[in-house]
Amino acid sequence: MNDRIRHIVILGGGSAGWLTAALLAAEHAPAHEGGLQVTLIESPQTPPIGVGEGTWPTMRDTLRRIGVSETGLVRECDAAFKQGSRFDGWVDGTPGDHYFHPFTLPQGYTEAPLVPAWLSHPAQVPFADLVCVQPHLCAQGRAPKQATTPEYAAVANYAYHFDAGKFGLFLRRHAVETLGVRHVVDHVVGVNSHDNGDIASLQTQGQGALAGDLFVDCSGLPSLLLGGHYGVPLRSQQHVLFNDAALAMQVPYPQADTPIASQTIATAQRHGWIWDIGLPTRRGVGHVYSSAHASDDEVERDLRAHVAATGGAPDLPVRKLSFTPGYRERFWHRNCVAIGLSSGFIEPLEASALALVELSAAMLNDEMPATRGAMDIVARRFNDSFGYRWSRIIEFLKLHYVLSRREGSAYWQDHRRPETVPERLREQLLLWRQRPPSRHDLFRAEEVFPSASYQYVLYGMGFRPDAPDGTRRVALAEADAHFREAARLTRRMLAALPAHRELVEHIRQHGLQRI
Repeated sequence: MNDRIRHIVILGGGSAGWLTAALLAAEHAPAHEGGLQVTLIESPQTPPIGVGEGTWPTMRDTLRRIGVSETGLVRECDAAFKQGSRFDGWVDGTPGDHYFHPFTLPQGYTEAPLVPAWLSHPAQVPFADLVCVQPHLCAQGRAPKQATTPEYAAVANYAYHFDAGKFGLFLRRHAVETLGVRHVVDHVVGVNSHDNGDIASLQTQGQGALAGDLFVDCSGLPSLLLGGHYGVPLRSQQHVLFNDAALAMQVPYPQADTPIASQTIATAQRHGWIWDIGLPTRRGVGHVYSSAHASDDEVERDLRAHVAATGGAPDLPVRKLSFTPGYRERFWHRNCVAIGLSSGFIEPLEASALALVELSAAMLNDEMPATRGAMDIVARRFNDSFGYRWSRIIEFLKLHYVLSRREGSAYWQDHRRPETVPERLREQLLLWRQRPPSRHDLFRAEEVFPSASYQYVLYGMGFRPDAPDGTRRVALAEADAHFREAARLTRRMLAALPAHRELVEHIRQHGLQRI
């Protein structure tokens, strides 16, 4: 139990595997005292899923932490900037039904009673539009920074859209060539165990046994180590969130200078919803749905109609993806920890999958056990932390559905059935009738979705709390001052920030200043 942890073996590449490998190598490399050797093994025949093209702003810090260039990301990964999400048709499906979930906090958040002041505002402006600059930047197609803004710095908070396949290759090159990660391309044909049940090595087809002290399962949905070898079951969430399939396609732009959307667009459909992600060279478009509520043919017709209506060719090839929405009962068992799809997957809504990869890799990196004896302590903390995070993600995603007033299909009606709503979310909704979501509801230091995100979705979806009596006039005046400041910043930023495509093309040609 006092054996030191010296060698990390990661099974599987893609975004999860290479992001984890790069982070561990960047901060625990052999060049450091007591440094770790990191080996990543991947099959030569396993393509990446390739639809997780949206990220959260945390990705900027992660990429900076591993030492890659933001200019390189834009150039090599067909990357553009993401400032949040726009939800079309989720409230009731009537014309003009849309709202924003931006990445920037409301102006004056935690400093003034914004929600009571918004409820009494004479203009009846949507909540996000009144308290935040970003919906206006997205509506006008503006970028979140200027050409002179250094790498990873922001004028408005942002994340990325990128080609997931190219992103994995970008990370692999940096991890191997710069950070010293050992890369093994081979088929794993078996798992060898110690007498105590720990994994001793992975048996490969061409290179024999690859030994390690800690094994990271990034093998994707099959979860070859945690699920396959150890039999840790998947805790299904299909009774809460029904989607278990998606049809995806890549949609070229009609012209090379077509504007690039600066937000993910999620459009509600009869039997699910369609994501639309703008990259510099194409759009990534896909229809997420429940196979219990619609056939593949029905969904494909709706997807093709949407693509045709938004300027794409209706006869593009479609790829089907199937999954079971859920997460593992444990994420770290003995000397094996699962990161990425091997730990679970719910659905693409709100881009939580890559955010969980980042959080998992960061916690593994920051709390890396020095010995096998310490590993069990870290594993318990890891399992507790990610059990909490998965539960909160499920509640947040369900919030989008349970508040919808869409009619005309069993899909949306079933989502509103009380027995499908987690108990904690039902309780929160009762509380939020009397007060806005706050840090008291989401108290962990690294919540995947902070309380501001709940406010944007709640009030965007038409939820109206009871305005509390007795809010001081001076407090309402303070809130109104923040509304005016948000409007002033909006005018300034709209005048100063370039068009999204203009900034991307500048970076491709000239790059950004390194910090």
